[in-house]
Amino acid sequence: MLTEFNHRQAAHCESGTISSLLRHAGLDISEPMAFGLSGAMTFAYIPLIKIGGMPLISYRMPPGRIVKGLTKRLGVSMEYQRFRQPEAGLQALRKHLTAGQPVGLQSSVYWLPYFPEDMRFHFNAHNLVAYAYDNNNFLISDPTFETPVVADAEALQKARFVRGTLAPKGLLYYPSHIPATIDYKSAIARAIKQNSNMMLRTPLPIIGVRGIRFMSRKIRRLASTHDTKEAYNKLYIGHMVRMQEEIGTGGGGFRFLYASFLQESAALLQMPELAQASNSFTDIGDEWRRYALYAAKMIKGRMTMDYDKLADQLVLLAEQEKEAHRQLQAVAFR
Repeated sequence: MLTEFNHRQAAHCESGTISSLLRHAGLDISEPMAFGLSGAMTFAYIPLIKIGGMPLISYRMPPGRIVKGLTKRLGVSMEYQRFRQPEAGLQALRKHLTAGQPVGLQSSVYWLPYFPEDMRFHFNAHNLVAYAYDNNNFLISDPTFETPVVADAEALQKARFVRGTLAPKGLLYYPSHIPATIDYKSAIARAIKQNSNMMLRTPLPIIGVRGIRFMSRKIRRLASTHDTKEAYNKLYIGHMVRMQEEIGTGGGGFRFLYASFLQESAALLQMPELAQASNSFTDIGDEWRRYALYAAKMIKGRMTMDYDKLADQLVLLAEQEKEAHRQLQAVAFR
């Protein structure tokens, strides 16, 4: 059984978890490279899926797509297990850890005992690495924390087998085979093409650049109901900020991760064009953070509520994202 694991704090739980598992298995890959190669960065405004009664707003593909997108692109074989019975899931976890195999787990943030109470909320797609156990306690490398943490078996079981949206069903996963060589040039080119096509060419009006503009129109319409639904409007905008900045790394954080991916790719492939594109995504990340700051100040009454200002900010972001992805599409991978 392992007693130590090379823990690294990460920007996002899923990309941090899979990069940790792959490094442990012998493939040295950074979190930004893992995120970029997965092709998971996007934007989606999905009114049919509700989070706390509000529409799902996402800045990345659904949970699980980072792991699956990355490993498929690299040719890495993964083992996945889900369980109908919690006890079977606990036995399997202990079996893997006894054999010295760290595993990724999907869990609910709310039931993880090492999260401070004010940080707990019902999000069932949090990823972490379990790498050892001692009697009733499991040693956890949670990418969102600075150091390894501990979870008792009862709490971890609740977190792994919670019901509701994105129910984990005890999911555990780990790499079972890594290719001897990886064609990073091809993988990077395909990942960038996939991401840019998703942002620029989707036929759905709620996805990609069109989705950002769709959300801007939603915000602008709130002005007409300010006098009658002010409380709801503030909850709505607050939900947008929470989806952006508190769940995962949100709009700005994912763009910063992608900028780092492009910077690393530029050095790896000796392509300065990717470094230039990286600067564009850093600027976009800054603009998403600026949008969240304005919205938060308006909600708290530190700025006058100005729906048009927020909508205009989103229109600007849509234009910036469009130009950045067009810049990437012009890069020739010789």
